[in-house]
Amino acid sequence: MDALDLLLNRSSQPRLTEPAPSGVVLENIKQAALRAPDHRCLTPWHFIVCEGEGLHKLGRIFENAAITKHADQKTIERAPQLPLRAPMVIIAIAKYKEDPKVPWVEQVASAACAMSNMQMAAIAQGFQGVWRTGSYAQDPEVKKALGCFDHDEVLGFMYLGSTQLKTMPKPERASSDYFEHWS
Repeated sequence: MDALDLLLNRSSQPRLTEPAPSGVVLENIKQAALRAPDHRCLTPWHFIVCEGEGLHKLGRIFENAAITKHADQKTIERAPQLPLRAPMVIIAIAKYKEDPKVPWVEQVASAACAMSNMQMAAIAQGFQGVWRTGSYAQDPEVKKALGCFDHDEVLGFMYLGSTQLKTMPKPERASSDYFEHWS
């Protein structure tokens, strides 16, 4: 798959099964993250790769957060199952590093680019994924359990795995709706 084809046809695949990326494929995904735009080479990100027991650990973090905020019983029971929707979840955290030339928003954008690069690298190698956020990405208990500080952001959870689906419907979008040209 060439790069332009990948970019023009990418879509999220939420129905994921084994196998998850591993070995050289997973290393390529990690290396793609590290090639994101990074002003002043601050590396304002941290990633946690969850597989096997790691998925259950993440589920317990979600469950504890649901209990702490007094969620309804259905939400509490569902919380530990959420990470099990794929054989791998990569948590992306924007780790703010004080720098007079690189504002917080630029560092968050850099980490988001890294996460996008990971999804593109997975797809390019025959795997699929979906980037999920949801209330747990902003939950203070989840952020604390993941080692976040005040200015850090959980950008989301990249669910990765395999799928039998060849294509997902893509929303129709006309570039003229989002771009204007100044000449």
